[in-house]
Amino acid sequence: MLERDVLETTPGVRWDDVAGLSEAKRLLEEAVVLPLWMPEYFQGIRRPWKGVLMFGPPGTGKTLLAKAVATECGTTFFNVSSATLASKWRGESERMVRCLFELARAYAPSTIFIDEIDSLCNSRGASGEHESSRRVKSELLVQIDGVNNSSTGEDGQRKIVMVLAATNFPWDIDEALRRRLEKRIYIPLPNFESRKELIKINLRTVEVASDVNIDEVARRTEGYSGDDLTNVCRDASLNGMRRKIAGKTRDEIKNMSKDEISKDPVAMCDFEEALAKVQRSVSAADIERHEKWFSEFGSA
Repeated sequence: MLERDVLETTPGVRWDDVAGLSEAKRLLEEAVVLPLWMPEYFQGIRRPWKGVLMFGPPGTGKTLLAKAVATECGTTFFNVSSATLASKWRGESERMVRCLFELARAYAPSTIFIDEIDSLCNSRGASGEHESSRRVKSELLVQIDGVNNSSTGEDGQRKIVMVLAATNFPWDIDEALRRRLEKRIYIPLPNFESRKELIKINLRTVEVASDVNIDEVARRTEGYSGDDLTNVCRDASLNGMRRKIAGKTRDEIKNMSKDEISKDPVAMCDFEEALAKVQRSVSAADIERHEKWFSEFGSA
């Protein structure tokens, strides 16, 4: 069941599919990709990091970055959430954690990506924490500690397993886990250039009118997350269809051809309407809290 739920042999996301975040890409390449390409170099004090944590506001591309890492270095990708490892049966969650790492070693080289890791490993002693949660945390810590220490393949080479984690609430993570996630990378909101790039990526499958000013759209979306920008582009791209079907009956809409519906390109007026409806989802207070945590505990 675990193998069916979490295993992705080919995530199919490349670096070019992720807009901006050049510094985060460089750091992830150094921390995760290069040790797989040059294992003989990453020995001793240069050993690969035990784990890498990506943190930042929601919708900034953390999951996409994890999939791009797995694609770029050709590893098997295990996409895990706290819900995947949760079980109402005593001892079952710990067993699933062990099974996950055993699978990762069997499919090595592999990348284990744990999304929303704060849900699985919040601070010890937190209100409402159950004994089962403590056992799961302890098992995860043990597995991360031993992830690259002992396994070798038939050729004598180490079976490399990379642990990537992501969270929108880094301040809730257990201190012991934070120490094991040795590389902690801040994934911020997209800057102006990144927003331009993301808008272009989102619009590459639709026809765009010549009056669309991407610089202007990027300027007016300061403070928007990547997901917010995608929502703006999606809403704008649907406006042509909305105009086409306005006032028509259901039967008339059903009989319309695809060309008839989509022949109008996305225009600047569509973006004006979308920007009036789609607001940013990340507050200034949230950004400030992430930056404060980064200054205290971040490593990149």
